[in-house]
Amino acid sequence: MSLQFRKATRDDLAAIVRLLADDVLGAKRERYETPLPETYLRAFESIDADPNNELVVACLEGEILGVLQLTFIPYLAYQGGWRALIEAVRVDSTRRSQGLGKALFEWAIDRARERGCYMVQLTTDKTRADAKRFYESLGFVASHEGMKLHLNKS
Repeated sequence: MSLQFRKATRDDLAAIVRLLADDVLGAKRERYETPLPETYLRAFESIDADPNNELVVACLEGEILGVLQLTFIPYLAYQGGWRALIEAVRVDSTRRSQGLGKALFEWAIDRARERGCYMVQLTTDKTRADAKRFYESLGFVASHEGMKLHLNKS
């Protein structure tokens, strides 16, 4: 029984949204319902069509237990280097603290190396103290202060 990582498919969408909503913050902003809102499908199709985005699921015996989005970003800085951005990370709440998140991150970091990235970065909500400790245990350093501006939807 080994954990497998693969590119997400359209058929995985409900399981992915379930993971995103299975969280204190995610429960406030996601809509895990049947049928799923069309916005999720449109977002998935955009991510899937972009060669610099990978939506990755972690599976154990066919069950999706984790997800993250890996985005590869070209920069002029660092002599035209590429960096990888990890976002929307979730591990099934019933399976946390069992090494799945660590394995998922190790896979993502290796993938960033394969793509020639010089850096992997992420953001985490300041209220997620456990997540911050987890990222630090993997070697991530809070070297910058991140800022966001939420734009109102019309």
